[in-house]
Amino acid sequence: MCQLKTIGVLFVCGLVALIAAFASTSPRELTVLVESVKGHLYGMVSRYHKFWKDIKEPSLVVESKRREKDSDVLALKGALKYLDVDFFNESKVREIAEGAKEFNIPGFKENRKLVASVDGGLHNPSVLVFDSSWGIGDGSHGVPKFNYPHLSGVTRPDTEDDIAFMTILELGALIKTKQITSSELTAIFLRRLKRYDHVLQAVITYTEELAYSQAKMADELLDQGVYLGPLHGIPYGLKDLVAVPGYRTTWGSKTFKDQVIDTEAWIYKRLKEAGSVLIAKLVTGSLAYDDIWFGGRTRNPWNIEEYSTGSSAGSAATTSAGLVPFAIGSETCGSITYPAARCGITALRPTFGTVGRSGVMSLSESLDKLGPFCRSAVDCAIVIDAIRGADPEDLSSRHVPLDDPFSVDIKKLTVGYLEDAEMEVVHVLSSMGVEVVPFKLNYSIKSVQQILNFTMDVDVLSHFDKWQRTGLDDEYEVQDQWPFELRRARLIPAVDYVQAQRARGKLIREVHESFTVDAFIGNATDWEKVCLGNLVGMPVLVVPTSFKSIENPPKGGTNRRTTVTTGIYAPPDKDHIALALAMAYQSATNHHLQRPPIDDLGPNDPITGRPNDLITVHGES
Repeated sequence: MCQLKTIGVLFVCGLVALIAAFASTSPRELTVLVESVKGHLYGMVSRYHKFWKDIKEPSLVVESKRREKDSDVLALKGALKYLDVDFFNESKVREIAEGAKEFNIPGFKENRKLVASVDGGLHNPSVLVFDSSWGIGDGSHGVPKFNYPHLSGVTRPDTEDDIAFMTILELGALIKTKQITSSELTAIFLRRLKRYDHVLQAVITYTEELAYSQAKMADELLDQGVYLGPLHGIPYGLKDLVAVPGYRTTWGSKTFKDQVIDTEAWIYKRLKEAGSVLIAKLVTGSLAYDDIWFGGRTRNPWNIEEYSTGSSAGSAATTSAGLVPFAIGSETCGSITYPAARCGITALRPTFGTVGRSGVMSLSESLDKLGPFCRSAVDCAIVIDAIRGADPEDLSSRHVPLDDPFSVDIKKLTVGYLEDAEMEVVHVLSSMGVEVVPFKLNYSIKSVQQILNFTMDVDVLSHFDKWQRTGLDDEYEVQDQWPFELRRARLIPAVDYVQAQRARGKLIREVHESFTVDAFIGNATDWEKVCLGNLVGMPVLVVPTSFKSIENPPKGGTNRRTTVTTGIYAPPDKDHIALALAMAYQSATNHHLQRPPIDDLGPNDPITGRPNDLITVHGES
C-alpha cells in the first residue's frame, strides 16, 4: 500500500509542476518538459504494474485452485447419488475427495500395474475362493473312476453319417475292436466340420495337423496293446476360450483374434492324457457373451434360421449336428444350459469347482465352470470323469467326491418336480420306480439376478480393466453387451460388491435348507433358475424331451423343429444323481438320438436343404 501511495503522490506532484510550467515556460521548453514528465510517469506506471502482478498473480492462482477444488467437490457430491451414498455433507465430501486423491488413486494404479496389465484373467487369480460344497468337503486324491458299461456286438455302420451320430461308447467299441482307426474317425469328423461349418459358423480354428498327430499316436498305442479308456482316439472340439499351444485362442473377439497363448490349459491336458483327439477350436461368443463372434453368428442345426444362443454356441451346434462326438463348453451364467436347450442335446453344467480352469479365459472366478456337450447322459458321465479333479493352478478346483452314476439305485431316490417341469420326464422316472413329488425351492432373496450381475460384472471388469481403459471396448462386436454392462460396473462400490456376496451366502444357506429332495426337475432355461444355479454352484443336466413345430412355419411345411428340453438339478457334489436319472430317462426314450435336418429341411421349405445353398441365410437376422 505504501508504494501505491508514493506513486499517487508523485503523479499529483508531476501534474502540478506541469500546470505551473504552462504559465512561465516558452512553447519549446514546454514540449521538453512534457516529454520528461511522460517518461517519469510511464516508469512509475510500469513499476506499478509489476508490483500489482507480483501481488495479484499468486492470489489468482490460489483462487483458481480453490474454485477447482470446490467444483470437484460439487461434482463428486453429485456423482455419489449414483452409488446411493449421497448422505455426506460438503465438508465430508471434500475429505473423501482429498483422501481418494492422496491414497486411493495411487493404490489403484499400483495394483493395476501389478496384476491387470494383461486382459483375460489368466494370471494372478483372486485369493477369495468360493467353495460350493455343502459340508462334504474335498474328496481324496484317489477318487475311483466310474465303472462304465462295456458294449459288445457293436459293428461299424455303412455310412459316415451313421458313424457320426454314434455315442462315445459305441465309437470307443469300434476303435478298441479295430473296426475303425482313430485316424479314420478324425478324417470323418473333419470332413463333416468343413462340409457344414459355412452353414453353422461354429468353427474358429481347425487343429488338423495336431488332430492327425494325436490320432496316429492313439492308433500306435492301441497296436502296442495300450488302451487309455473310453475316450481313446475319440475326436472332440474345445470352446475357443481354452489355450492350446501353437494355435490361436481368440476368445471370439476381433480384438484378440490373432492371439496365441502358448500354454496347455489344464482341461486340454486331461483330455490329451485320456487319448482324445482335438480337431477344432469352436466358436465362443465374443468374450464369452452370447453367440455373436468376430466371424459371424452361430446357428441352430435344428432350425438354421435361428441362432444357437449362449457363448458355448460352437460346442452345442457342432455336437448337435454330428460334427464332433463331444465338445467342451463353459458357463458363467447360461452358456451351457441355453445353447444345449436350443440345439437339443445333452449337456452337463457340473458342480462349481469340479473341473480346473487354468489356461482358460476367466470372466468370474466364483462362477465360471467347464462342462461337456454330448450325445447322451452316458457320454456326459464319461467326459466329466476324465476332466474332473483339482487343478494346482486353479484355487477353486477340488476333488469333488462324486459317486459312480452307473451304480446309483434310482428307486431309492426322491425327486421333486417344479411347476415348469416337463411331465413326460416325471412320468417316465415314476414308472421306473423313482418316488416323484411336487416341489418348490424357498428362499427370501427378491432379486437373484441382481446378485449375479453385481458379482459377474465386477469380476469381468477386473479381468478386462486394461481393455476398457484403452478404449478397446469400442471395437467390441455388440455395444449393448459387455461394453454397456462393464461401464455400468464402474459404479458398483466395493462395499456393495461385498454386500452382494453376503446376500449370495444367505441365498445358498436358504437353498440348502430348502433342498429336501435328492434332485428336482424343472425348466433348464428359466432365467431365475439359471442365475440361482450358478450362484449356488449346483449342477444341472440338460436333457432333450421332445420336438415341436417352429413358429410361423412355411406354408408348404418344413422338417425344421423347435427342441423341448428340461433340466435335472442336483445339490452340489451330487452330479452323479442327475446323471443317473438322465441315463434312466434316456434308456426309455429316444429324443436324444434324433438328428437335426440340415440336409433334409423338406421339399417345400424355401430354405433349400443342400449345404452349398444354405449360406444364403447368413445375412438374415
